[in-house]
This record gives sequence, C-alpha cells and structure tokens, in this order.
Amino acid sequence: MRARIYRPAKTAMQSGTAKTRTWVLDYVQASAREVDPLMGWTSSSDTQSQVRLRFDSKEAALEYAAEHGIDAVVTEPQSRKANVRPFGYGENFATNRRGAWTH
Repeated sequence: MRARIYRPAKTAMQSGTAKTRTWVLDYVQASAREVDPLMGWTSSSDTQSQVRLRFDSKEAALEYAAEHGIDAVVTEPQSRKANVRPFGYGENFATNRRGAWTH
C-alpha cells in the first residue's frame, strides 16, 4: 500500500496560513475511477483513496506509516516568498503620504 505525506498549500481564497501547518497522509489510488453510464457520476471501488489522515509533524506521519507497513513518499513543501508590503491598501489614501500622487 502506497501513500503520500505532504503539507497542504493554502487555497486561493486564503490570505493567511490556516490549515497549512499540519502534515497529511493520503493513500494513492489502487484502481482507476469509472464513469457510471446512466448518471455520469465518477466512482471507484477503492475506499482507501477517501482516507485523509492529519498529523502535527512529519515525524509523526512517518512513524504512523512505519507502524502500519505503509510505503510512504514524503513531499517537502516549497518555501514561501516574503513579499508582504509593510503597509496595506489604505496607505495609498493616507493624508500624510510622502510620495507623489500617481492615480
């Protein structure tokens, strides 16, 4: 049984880092998905692909995988650029603005 251990990236609707501090163990699909001819729904007979386990650390996830005989592949997260501006959008309209008005 194979699995993937990773830290999830933030969604496009997030500006913060909520739900990105935990590590996730996802099982790899053992069988392909099938399309139901009548309804058009996608289904699979593999129930392991529905399991998603969350851990506080990478070591805890690796320990769980070793205890249960799971062949796990760890994907390290990419570092986030620190391109946050020191001031927000409201600074563009401040009365004590130093620079020339460009709008």
